[in-house]
This record gives sequence, structure tokens and C-alpha cells, in this order.
Amino acid sequence: MDVLGIDIGGSGIKGAPVDVKEGRLTAERLRIPTPQPAKPEGVAEVVSQIVEHFSWDGPVGVTFPGVVVNGVVRTAANVHHSWVGVDASKLFGGARVVNDADAAGIAEMAYGEGRDREGVLLMLTFGTGIGSALFTEGKLVPNTELGHLELHGKDAERRASDKAREDHDLSWEKWAERVEDYLKHVEMLFSPSLIILGGGVSKKADKFLPHVKIDTPVVPAALQNEAGIIGAALLASSG
Repeated sequence: MDVLGIDIGGSGIKGAPVDVKEGRLTAERLRIPTPQPAKPEGVAEVVSQIVEHFSWDGPVGVTFPGVVVNGVVRTAANVHHSWVGVDASKLFGGARVVNDADAAGIAEMAYGEGRDREGVLLMLTFGTGIGSALFTEGKLVPNTELGHLELHGKDAERRASDKAREDHDLSWEKWAERVEDYLKHVEMLFSPSLIILGGGVSKKADKFLPHVKIDTPVVPAALQNEAGIIGAALLASSG
């Protein structure tokens, strides 16, 4: 069964049909830059473009970079503040809408590094911000948003996101120091058995992960930056 997954990020909106049995894209994904400012109407227009591009009339799953409760947006740190209170599911024509990192984590648990693992697992996505998905014995604790933990007096994602690396022109090794600092903090809070790193930087894990030294095993996401698309589709397939 194929389901269309769409992943809304701070810099790009990506979508593709997904074989939810195998956990893989069945067509080349389409990426469109996120409108700036990222207001609901503009983002909804891009989502519609992606649906039309694939001539899609089946179920659709959409991720959102913020807290989502029953399809309604509760926070919007990395998109326009006017999203707060919007019924995103209704805006996207009845699509299943979920927190972006939760979707990525669900995909990684079903098809990737989290598969058949026990204990507390933490998925962290590094991009415009830092997203998080926390699992205990395979069950998701939704909308954790651990990128907003306070670290050195500010949101952790202000220091350790991939955007922070680019904005401050940090070398991979210097950025790894910030990532390690952040990971030690979440390690102390949750004592996970495994940390999975996703987002765009997962494709470049060899550039920074060797410099990150913590007690918990840390691995790049097997699905890399496609995890959000795949997880959104998987959730939409389950109703």
C-alpha cells in the first residue's frame, strides 16, 4: 500500500509516495523551499502542489515542526507564530498531521535503527531546529520538543542545531563539541539505551559523530532525511 508522506521543515517541504509495508519511497521525492515567512496559507499551497505533483487522491500524512495535538498546532518555534491554534489537519484537507520528529522516530522504530530495540530510545533530528522523539519499550511519548531544553541560558537548538552550525560558520569538529554538550544533557535526563541522530546531517555523520564522546551509543538514522516522510505516511496508513 502506498501513502503520500509530506515533511514540513523550516527550509524545505518534501514529499513522496511511500510503500508503508517496506518503509521506502516509491518515487523520487519532491522538495520545494518553505515560503518565508512560513505562514499557514503559503505552506498549505506548497502542500497542495506536492499532492498535485503526484496526482494523489489517497491518504496523506504531513509532519509539522512543533507540538501537534489532534491535528491542531500548539507551538511554532521555527515557522510563523500565526500557526498556533490552527487546525492543520483541516487546513491540509483532512491529512493526518503529526510532530515532525515524532514521525521520523516512528519510521526509525518501524524500519530503521530502533527496530526490535528495547528500553528507552531517543531520536533527535538536527536541522533548522532540534526535534525529538522519545520511546519507552516501543511506545512514543509525543511532542517532547527537547530542542527547547535550556542549555547555557538559551534554547539548546540555538547552539546545537544544524542551522546554528551554518549561521556561526562552525567546523564539523567545533559543532560536534556543542552536539556532545547537548547529548550529555539529554543523556543525564533520560538515560537512554540508544540515541538516533536524524535530519539532514545524518548523511554526514562521519564528519562529526567520531568527535562526539558520550556513554550512550549514538548512531545515524538508517532512513536519514527520508524518515519524516516515511513516518508521516505510516501514521496516515493507520488512520
